[in-house]
Amino acid sequence: MKRTLTVLAVVIAAATAGAGWYLHGKQPVRDGQLPLAGLASEVTVRYDERGVPHIKAGSEEDMYRAIGYVHAQDRLFQMEILRRLSRGELAEVLGPKLVDTDRMFRSLRIRDHAAEYVKTQDKNSPAWKALVAYLDGVNQFQDSHPRPVEFDILGIPKRAFTPEDTVSVAGYMAYSFAAAFRTEPVLTYVRDELGADYLKVFDLDWHPEGVMTPKALAAADWQDLSAIARLSHAALEKAGLPQFEGSNAWAVSGSRTKSGKPLLAGDPHIRFAVPAVWYEMQASAPGFELYGHYQALNPFASLGHNLQFGWSLTMFQNDDVDLVAEKVNPDNPNQVWYHGQWVDLKSEEQSIAVKGEAPVKITLRSSPHGPLVNDALGTASGKTPVAMWWAFLETQNPILDAFYELNRADTLTKARTAASKIQSPGLNVVYANAHGDIGWWASAQLPVRPDGVNPNFLLDGASSQADKTGFYPFSENPQEENPARGYIVSANFQPVPANGRPVPGYYNLPDRGQQLNKRLSDNSVKWDLQNSQALQLDTATGYGPRFLKPLLPILREAAATDEEKALVENLANWQGDHPLDSVTATVFNQLLYQVADGAMRDEMGDAFFDNLLSTRVLDVALPRLAADEQSPWWDNRKTPQRETRADIVKAAWKDSLAHLRAKLGQDSEQWQWGKAHTLTHGHPLGQQKPLDRLFNVGPFAAPGGHEVPNNLSARVGPAPWQVVYGPSTRRLIDFADPAHSLGINPVGQSGVPFDKHYDDQAEAYIEGQYLPQHYDDNEVKANTHGILRLIPVRR
Repeated sequence: MKRTLTVLAVVIAAATAGAGWYLHGKQPVRDGQLPLAGLASEVTVRYDERGVPHIKAGSEEDMYRAIGYVHAQDRLFQMEILRRLSRGELAEVLGPKLVDTDRMFRSLRIRDHAAEYVKTQDKNSPAWKALVAYLDGVNQFQDSHPRPVEFDILGIPKRAFTPEDTVSVAGYMAYSFAAAFRTEPVLTYVRDELGADYLKVFDLDWHPEGVMTPKALAAADWQDLSAIARLSHAALEKAGLPQFEGSNAWAVSGSRTKSGKPLLAGDPHIRFAVPAVWYEMQASAPGFELYGHYQALNPFASLGHNLQFGWSLTMFQNDDVDLVAEKVNPDNPNQVWYHGQWVDLKSEEQSIAVKGEAPVKITLRSSPHGPLVNDALGTASGKTPVAMWWAFLETQNPILDAFYELNRADTLTKARTAASKIQSPGLNVVYANAHGDIGWWASAQLPVRPDGVNPNFLLDGASSQADKTGFYPFSENPQEENPARGYIVSANFQPVPANGRPVPGYYNLPDRGQQLNKRLSDNSVKWDLQNSQALQLDTATGYGPRFLKPLLPILREAAATDEEKALVENLANWQGDHPLDSVTATVFNQLLYQVADGAMRDEMGDAFFDNLLSTRVLDVALPRLAADEQSPWWDNRKTPQRETRADIVKAAWKDSLAHLRAKLGQDSEQWQWGKAHTLTHGHPLGQQKPLDRLFNVGPFAAPGGHEVPNNLSARVGPAPWQVVYGPSTRRLIDFADPAHSLGINPVGQSGVPFDKHYDDQAEAYIEGQYLPQHYDDNEVKANTHGILRLIPVRR
């Protein structure tokens, strides 16, 4: 027995040592010297206590090559999986279950567009040279170091990263903005299958001209649209990768701050994942210095600041996708009606490589309006081809130049010029500088649609109404510079057009923006970093009380016990806040779902109702539904009698309590928000057990909620709620002292499993802490935990 135990101990020790040796070889190198070909001179990289690199280079080319190298050290797997997702190449490493996702992304033509886009670029421009140097740094790291753990697990071969990959990832980000894929099929179904009376709750202008004739689609076509919406949502949700959802940003002029200088705040709302979307770096070369937040395979900071200026981003949420139903020639299924004649569809064969199986052949077709997106369904698609017009595919979109210039925009004029070059996806650029300027530009190239067209619905391809006659000039986009009120706030709400022409889009509820505006408009407050933190962490809006107000008399009637009556009165007195200890927030969010389910599922059917839950139009609809006692939605079509609002709300109250008791216990005092509302940062490999324990981070009890300033948001649904997206970073810069800005990463700098910076900020983030973003040389040196020197070598 002793001999056996000794042998077992030796085997365990050897295995442990082997695993330790294996994992150690995968870790980033943050101290010492490493060779990097192509450098003109040595580059110094100081890593601070959070693992943030501070790069000093002798030239811009050296700087961008070093940026690529250190970015790849921490995020190579993120770069790999993002390019594969965007290019429709996941099944090659993840197997046949990803074929549908690959087919979906191939049908979007992102990969094909990237190849054509690269051909048109000026290879001598500063932006292009920076991209080439950056990718060289990424590839040199990949070629000279052991593969990441995830590469070994999945059998991913090394393959050089290219400019086409960078453009493809930009296309994925643009696609993640495009709510039309999930929304237009739902709204068209409501209009054509249920009728105009059912549309009233969505607060849409009704314009029958230029849209499809009602009942033009067959049952199989509606199944197509539902499947497209589900595929679109699943492709983003199940990939474990960042998806842009919303954002807050504001700039306050010096007249409204304690310091007398502008203050900039920003927290883009993005789907949570491991690694987190942003990679922080401070980079400097002669004539350039910036503390920036970078996306995978992008050499330029998407968010940034220095001592002179800074900016943040929110989603514009303009509608830059139109879905177009084509009329097919009954005598030739490969022709559609366009501009008064039958024209041929273009067709292309592609092959999807599948791990462990034969390649899957797919056929991709295009009409004059764009790619046919229901080709993503393969042979299961219906008879009506649905084409996609997408600004990302149709504009010149010099986005590399835009962000190269925005990284250097030390005046309003330079920032405006850079913002004008962002054409797709639509972004709000919120800017401030040390000179005292603040500005906001809604950046996108907005298409000129014919009069009467409502792009909330599928358009009729047989009519010229589906055409675009050009683009409006950037000067007509919504924008402001140095407004008299002394502040600018951007929170994804419908912007007020300067020229009176509304911009179609899928905007968020106004409540979050109204909450921020209410606070920022208080002239008695002088803003600084401290009260700005409280504003970013605010967990309340007026949405909940607005939804509940017309329903409270019904809920008081429905309350059957003293406990239930107390819960209703708590709802009546609730201010819409979502702290961890709130029972009322839990009850409200369960009731919100049950009312939606009771009122709308019977009309929509399970598939379309599930799609509706993932749209922003539901947020608009529910308070309007609650306030409209006569809405046709209240009647349950599955019963012979006619239900009323009171019937549905009383049933929803009863079902809410039953569900919460089943999930959270009989004692309602135990239904605290933090027990029901949690955040787990998911890694792509953490989708499967037991790998979730190795790669995922969490769960954490999460304050905040859906569409409050601290927008830790879960989808409308039954308890418990898994937070899906929220602030991807929180940044605060006071331009009286921009060297002492504050920020936080939701998880950690590193994407390398078992690295100390993989998850070292996760608890601080959920607790609402802020950490210093070191900028000054002396402070960087004082907080240096490792110095990596990149040494020039010959190739």
